[in-house]
Amino acid sequence: MNSRQRRGVILLVLSGLCALTAFFGVLALVNDVDSKVGPEVFAYELRQDVAAYSTLTADQFDRVSMPQRWLPPTAVTDLNAINGKIAATGLAKGSLLQRDMLSDQPQLKSGEQEIAIMVDAETGVAGEIHAGNTVNIFATFPANGQNQHNESRIIVAGARVLKIGSQTPINKTSDQPDARRSTQAVPITFALDTEDAQRVAYAEAFATHVRLALVAPGSDSSIPSADRTYTLEGDK
Repeated sequence: MNSRQRRGVILLVLSGLCALTAFFGVLALVNDVDSKVGPEVFAYELRQDVAAYSTLTADQFDRVSMPQRWLPPTAVTDLNAINGKIAATGLAKGSLLQRDMLSDQPQLKSGEQEIAIMVDAETGVAGEIHAGNTVNIFATFPANGQNQHNESRIIVAGARVLKIGSQTPINKTSDQPDARRSTQAVPITFALDTEDAQRVAYAEAFATHVRLALVAPGSDSSIPSADRTYTLEGDK
């Protein structure tokens, strides 16, 4: 073997060693990346903003793939977890769905029934009352007869709100005879016993206004009978 042949063999050997070195380098890099990333799993991302306390449905989410090691331990990986759930708070588009974002829907207790009425959106709700809240229900009635006065009554104390619907335009009789005005009302569903449900139905039919007052969590919602009715003439 002459010198040129020897040089050729040496170059071939060096080329082979370089190729092997490059191969093992790439393999080591792939293994390192795989060890850092790990297998991928599916989770769920919100495709739209979701209002607080609204019912969750499957069409509000997109399934996304991500490395398991980057997935929060509270992430929801099975969309069946939203069945019968509501949003515990306002959820933003693009957020990863997690278990602490979910809350159970309020349920009826023994002896309770659902009753829904339309409440003026501006004076009765104002965006501050949500499903699960406790409210006092006020109704104002006009005077009926010469010896009577306009009065405001707390017709139900400690009513539990089950659902809040969407604002709906309605026509409402104004203070002027034969005049009507357009306003926004919200259907609100309460969990009430039979007697309180009758009071609410009566107020919706005959009261001039029905208003809700939010009760602070943990407060005593019981109100003495003497404090449930108010007239301007009796205010001294």
